[in-house]
Amino acid sequence: MGLNGTLGYLLSSLVALTTMDLSNNSLHDVIPYQLPPNLIHLNLARNNFSGNIPYSISNILSLGYLNVSHNSLFQEIGELFGGLNSLSVLDLSFNNLSGNLPVSFVSLSNLSRLYMQNNQLSGTVNVLSNLSLTTLNIANNNFSGLIPEELSSIPDLSAGGNSFINMPASPPRIIMPPSQSPVAQPDRPQVPTTFPNGPEDEMPIDEGDKKQGRQTGLLVGLAVGSVAAASCILFALVFCLHSVHKRKDGDTGEPKDFVGALAVNIDRDSNNNIHQDSPVAASVLPRPIGTPERAYGVNSSPAKKIKVPGAATSYTVASLQVATNSFCQDTLLGEGSLGRVYRADFPNGKVLAVKKIDSASLSLYEEDHFLEVVSNISRLRHPNIVSLTGYCADHGQRLLVYEHIGNGTLHDMLHYSDEASKNLTWNARVRIALGTARALEYLHEVCLPSVVHRNLKSSNILLDEECSPHLSDAGLAAFSPNPEREVSTEVLGSLGYSAPEFAMSGTYTVKSDVYSFGVVMLELLTGRKPLDRSRERSEQSLVGWATPQLHDIDALAKMVDPAMDGMYPAKSLSRFADIIALSVQPEPEFRPPISEVVQQLVRLMQRASMLRRQSGDDLGSSYRAPEREGGAWDAV
Repeated sequence: MGLNGTLGYLLSSLVALTTMDLSNNSLHDVIPYQLPPNLIHLNLARNNFSGNIPYSISNILSLGYLNVSHNSLFQEIGELFGGLNSLSVLDLSFNNLSGNLPVSFVSLSNLSRLYMQNNQLSGTVNVLSNLSLTTLNIANNNFSGLIPEELSSIPDLSAGGNSFINMPASPPRIIMPPSQSPVAQPDRPQVPTTFPNGPEDEMPIDEGDKKQGRQTGLLVGLAVGSVAAASCILFALVFCLHSVHKRKDGDTGEPKDFVGALAVNIDRDSNNNIHQDSPVAASVLPRPIGTPERAYGVNSSPAKKIKVPGAATSYTVASLQVATNSFCQDTLLGEGSLGRVYRADFPNGKVLAVKKIDSASLSLYEEDHFLEVVSNISRLRHPNIVSLTGYCADHGQRLLVYEHIGNGTLHDMLHYSDEASKNLTWNARVRIALGTARALEYLHEVCLPSVVHRNLKSSNILLDEECSPHLSDAGLAAFSPNPEREVSTEVLGSLGYSAPEFAMSGTYTVKSDVYSFGVVMLELLTGRKPLDRSRERSEQSLVGWATPQLHDIDALAKMVDPAMDGMYPAKSLSRFADIIALSVQPEPEFRPPISEVVQQLVRLMQRASMLRRQSGDDLGSSYRAPEREGGAWDAV
């Protein structure tokens, strides 16, 4: 069809759609997490999608065919498949997916064909042992260990280009005449009749592997006996050494290469600020297989062993000290309730941000569960959320390593730089609001259970070179800052974002995040701080001062940030104010869910885009508000 662009965020309204085939186009950006909920057939192959497979896939219980091959997907696959019992064909081939196979693969009871060739997947393939597969292609990855005996019986198996100790030996399948061999099938394998379009391009890999198999089949058959004998001796030796090592480590006997779908349970009694119906930073996804790590408490006592995803790199204290110049003041980027954030420059040229958590901020319980929180935060993947890339848990230190967003915070751009605030056009401000709302929508409505941010403010919204927003500190609500810890006035300034119910009863829910987001929108609209004691008493609280004026057109025009110099469309301004008024209502039950806020902002952007096309303006332009009152407001 020759389609390009992005898919948008409104596909979940297509409830009657069961087949969606957008293959062989030029669609890009991430696969949206709001997909049609009743799909049976989803084919997004041969596009330019990046990012990861959206978690909302796990909620499409009717899905029988999924093909996302030939894209640029990366990171771990994620625990998405626990409820997809109807899935029979899965094609993830020709991407850059990495990490271990998800444990939830074991739940794919009806899966018959699985294609994962040409990725960067690693670890073992044990989770595939009990699947009823007829076709499995895992060629050209980084898998290692043993191929389970059960997989050797799969009629159509391709496993070359990995580091397996034992390659599958099936001489009868390899040396049978071509007329009876599976390789004599047509170039494109047959797909179940319910799915007319098969996976994309798995045959070039299959064909190459199988031709090589026919040429070397006899040699493999002759050599397998001697290799098996040598392997048995080697495995016995490795097993004995491994057993001795386990006893030295004081292992409890739990299996090390298989972790079930565990959940991180936050002790609600230890954090009374969290509403019972909205758990904060609980397990976003079941735990994947990863690298065993041991956490230590304040007295270096061994804590519960957990496995941190491969996507989170373990750093030493020494390497982070070098990268941050011993955490000197010159590298300080900011300060939060948990500690300070420093710029880290590594020898390979990579620049990251390191949050050095103050030990006084964590209780003993939270220190023991530090790696569990890291495991959960590292799986938060959204283009508008700052990604956690690593951690450090050495010598009692607790540090988090994030991607570095180099254009500063929204707070600094609005309040500390007159020149920068002038560069924030009206359209740029609406885009920042929309991107932040989408990040919250992902946390509230895609993650299971919901993740409440609990510290949403403009200083936690980082901007890149294109002024796209990236929400930081997502998931850190699992750590409860010590109320006795002394923090700077900058940290105390976040009180201006707190919802009324938090101040009155200590409860904090997703609707509290919506309130804080409304305050951020007010900042974007007015250029004022949420709490400014330098102003006269009636204007110190931004919400208290602005809310009564949001529906007064004349007063609204006077509230607008002077840095915009009147360059904004009046109707867009009015609709923006309507969203704010709904979001900052005192009663949480009357605030809209963040998904509704996203939809309203999307419609606002769409109207602005149509208006720009009609007027011939470029993306960054806005429209000067009329200085005179009257009908001219409605003409824009």
